[in-house]
Amino acid sequence: MELKQLQYFRKAAKTKSISAAAEALYITQPALSRCLGHMVGLRRTTISYKNKTRIDRPESEQCLVKNTHQPLVSQEQWEIVQEVRQHKKRTAKHMDEPNIFSGLVFCADCGKPLVLHRASTMKKVEYNFKCYTYGKKGKTACTAHHIRECELTQIVLDDLRRVTHFARMKERQFAAHINQKNSAELRQEMNRVLRELDAMKKRSAELSKLFKRLYEDNVLGRVTDEQYRMLSGDYTDEQRMLEEQIPQKEQRLAQLQAREANVDAFIEKAKQYTAIDTLTPELLRLFIQRIEVGERETKYSRNSSQSIRIIYRDIGTVDSAMQPDEQQPKILPPLSEVIPLPA
Repeated sequence: MELKQLQYFRKAAKTKSISAAAEALYITQPALSRCLGHMVGLRRTTISYKNKTRIDRPESEQCLVKNTHQPLVSQEQWEIVQEVRQHKKRTAKHMDEPNIFSGLVFCADCGKPLVLHRASTMKKVEYNFKCYTYGKKGKTACTAHHIRECELTQIVLDDLRRVTHFARMKERQFAAHINQKNSAELRQEMNRVLRELDAMKKRSAELSKLFKRLYEDNVLGRVTDEQYRMLSGDYTDEQRMLEEQIPQKEQRLAQLQAREANVDAFIEKAKQYTAIDTLTPELLRLFIQRIEVGERETKYSRNSSQSIRIIYRDIGTVDSAMQPDEQQPKILPPLSEVIPLPA
């Protein structure tokens, strides 16, 4: 991928609009759309059938046909960039590296993100995460959920090696395990979303009928003008809210329906990384969607157990992909730890 094409993708991800990105980069919109795998139609028209002067149509009247050719970046990479930009923060001047877990680590109790605490007076092994609610509202609202950054990094790295190892070595068994685990959860979630979506569409149709009846009653004098304004305002707000929520529910339903097919996509990604020596931001964004950190069973105890729930992209949580009578294979350490490399 050329540097200019990377700039196109970065600007489109930042502005969340192809037209705005094209305008900021001083290029035409079709050139940027082609880089993302899309094609824009109905971009220009004439003033009239007599006046043949060509004018540009507004973006709302243009037709965007997606996936017309091979894109330079995949849809998954696009969505990951959108998530990263939501949690992007400026790195402190006295810090060498940004927080690789930014936007990924959350409190298991209150659901708020865990904040990374670092200082120039602290050693690197002392960097730690604490609950955002605990830092803002104190122990009456939530507990600290304290965990060191180095410990969390090692836990996530070991679990990522374990899951990708199973996905590579036992594809059918891994896919069967994930599908069996998610089948009941997916069915319940899909049924719930379908019920909510049907109720929203039914209510939207009812509001359309109520608008017609309300207008007729106002014309016939059954409803005063003041009552008409009040009721029509309430109905308009409710219908606007439904128009925003229905596409979100439909998108959520489509994601649930495609969950089973994503198991194969996860296996293909695992095959690309046969040896994972260190944890990088790219690996975290590619494989992991969310990390939930629980509180220690005994407060202020370093030896007390602490629950860490890792939710992977496309497949959710993975407890084990092995049969009960099997033993977990030993994962070899990286070569750098076995063979001393020259300085």
